[in-house]
Amino acid sequence: MEELGKAAVKAREQAYVPYSKFKVGAAVQGKSGQIFTGCNIENASYGLSNCAERTAIFKAVSAGETELTTIAVVADTPGPVSPCGACRQVMAEFGISQIILMNLKGDRRLVTMDELLPFSFAKVDFYKDGDNNE
Repeated sequence: MEELGKAAVKAREQAYVPYSKFKVGAAVQGKSGQIFTGCNIENASYGLSNCAERTAIFKAVSAGETELTTIAVVADTPGPVSPCGACRQVMAEFGISQIILMNLKGDRRLVTMDELLPFSFAKVDFYKDGDNNE
């Protein structure tokens, strides 16, 4: 987990945040052990911005890694930073079971997906009577 935290801190340095000045870094580990990093990327049209967590996850998925296990997220906050709702839902989609919340002072909190988003929208919600249309 130490390696994941360091990777998130390093990824934070690349954040593109000309509007909020709020840099966030993330690092997600796949089942293979490979680590993918991401930073937040803002846009003048805020709705087009992307969070660090989703950047890291999307990089992993685009590289073919869809089984993800752990993610670390870091920001310069008083306590360990917490992901937004959209990022929580994306983490749930890819089955990330461990989330390491961090700040630059070294504070950390390890939480599970069930703690972070207890009632996520899941694939099973699309299907009725066990029919998954595959």
